[in-house]
Amino acid sequence: MRLDRRLVTALFTSASLLVACEENLPAPVVAPTPSATAVTVAPPPTAAPDTLGPKPTLAPAKPFDPPAPQAFTAANGMTIWLVERHGLPLVSVNLSIPTGAAADPAAQQGLAWITANMLDEGAGARTAVQVSTAIDDLGGSLGTGASPDGSFVNLSVLKKNFGAAFKIFSDVVARPKLDAKEWKRVSDLWKNDLKKRASDADDVARVVAPAALFGSDAPYGHPADGRTATAAKISLAAVKAFYASAWRPDQATLVVAGDITKDEILAALADGGLQAWKAPKTSKRAPIVPAPPPASKALRVVLVDRPSDAAQSVISVVREGVSAGDPRAPMLDLVNTALGGGFTSRLNQNLREEHGWTYGAGSRFAETRGSGAFSARASVVTESTGPALEQMLLELNKMAASGLSDDEVAKVLAQDRADLVQGYEFVGGIASRLAKLSMIGLPPGFDAAASQARQQATKARLSELASAVDPGAATIVVVGPRAAVLPQLAKIKLANGQPLPAPESWDAEGYPVVAK
Repeated sequence: MRLDRRLVTALFTSASLLVACEENLPAPVVAPTPSATAVTVAPPPTAAPDTLGPKPTLAPAKPFDPPAPQAFTAANGMTIWLVERHGLPLVSVNLSIPTGAAADPAAQQGLAWITANMLDEGAGARTAVQVSTAIDDLGGSLGTGASPDGSFVNLSVLKKNFGAAFKIFSDVVARPKLDAKEWKRVSDLWKNDLKKRASDADDVARVVAPAALFGSDAPYGHPADGRTATAAKISLAAVKAFYASAWRPDQATLVVAGDITKDEILAALADGGLQAWKAPKTSKRAPIVPAPPPASKALRVVLVDRPSDAAQSVISVVREGVSAGDPRAPMLDLVNTALGGGFTSRLNQNLREEHGWTYGAGSRFAETRGSGAFSARASVVTESTGPALEQMLLELNKMAASGLSDDEVAKVLAQDRADLVQGYEFVGGIASRLAKLSMIGLPPGFDAAASQARQQATKARLSELASAVDPGAATIVVVGPRAAVLPQLAKIKLANGQPLPAPESWDAEGYPVVAK
């Protein structure tokens, strides 16, 4: 390629001019060398004063006292707790009895649960469909259920429809049909659900952890909804007998919260027929207070095998807790809040936020009439089962050894008050909470006293109580594919440098696997 002669000439001329310019530039100025004399630096300008004045110092938040219910007794012996809330035209009702799954016969586990679930399957003059339709037409919601310590029926509805809805509620409580046709349908669905439970790792962990801690057939050891083998042994006759002995007004507490008065409640009892509900002449059932779990001096590992392609494992660390009425229980709630009781807790921050192994990790002290359980749990990706369990044990050990930091103490005290306010914010929450207290044998003023005790807690006291989460003699439950999980567990080193003990094999129903 040839360059145009005029272009070459122009380029040459430009280059020559640049050289000439450089030759005519003045010599660069050299800065003088600073002398040894110190240089005075002017102070930074003073910030302008805040025109609004100094920031105010906030006073400590006032303790929150939950509303104390009016307590009175109906003519049939039923206890009534009433909390009037007239801000919204809503009423919530919850009737509970202190007899639940802990009272199940060993061969009929799930009896309390299925009895409670049969109550609304036809009541009074209505069929199951008619009960459901009538409540829906009134814009209400009605539910039944059972926990280890009690059973309940609840109702929420607008004030204007309370009278009509309460009549249906009264029939469900006092006049359930317990019909053979409905029993066949409900019990078949129940048994199918129990079979499907084994396919859900979280449900399996829920079943196996208390069984491994308390004993498979212990009152707190078996699942409240029963097992497949024992469900087959429960008949409609057994349900009727359990209802007759456990569901009685002289052992029931009716909690009512919302836009209603005592006179209106008494009128509803008479009009709805619940006042006609009479106690049988037989002796009352004494509430079951289960024994604490067997003392353990060594760490155990329980492994429940899952399909080899399972994407997640569930890890749990369980050990004995305290009863809900134990004086230590309120302070242990604070310890647990810092450890695993919220999004910013140690367990969740470690396993979820820092490592991304889980959608959420947490812990809790079970609120039970007898000595319950402490448990920490997370559902984690299978390939990180071992590291996640190691970090969970690390956090438990750190909390047990060192307790809470100053920042954590301040945070859990603030969160405790906020949680209590939130729990009593709505009438449905009030009714549910007070019903739970009645089921486990605590007075209606328990939350107010417990809150005052927590707000007076000191860092030293909380650190002393933190030993209650020490995993040294706990039971570790892992629900995951054995082939993938075992090599990971073998790599874990405990705080004393020792490996984990060899895992015991258990099945999804909460029983040890017997070697053949």
